[in-house]
Amino acid sequence: MNLVPLGKILIVTGLIIIFFGALLAFTGRFPSWIGQLPGDIHLKGKYGTFYFPIVTSLIISVIVSFLIYIFKGR
Repeated sequence: MNLVPLGKILIVTGLIIIFFGALLAFTGRFPSWIGQLPGDIHLKGKYGTFYFPIVTSLIISVIVSFLIYIFKGR
């Protein structure tokens, strides 16, 4: 069993986590565009708030899939 691709995926995942951790440590918040894209669902009601960042999730998914494709080497 070849574990090299798994190692690359773990390294990239770790780098992404470090990036967002440093971003939060130095700025105290995520960039303003995360979760504020057109198509993200944000409903405020009388008794609560519902928030679902669907477009942000799709963009992050595409980026992660592209990185996996690059590091997989195919």
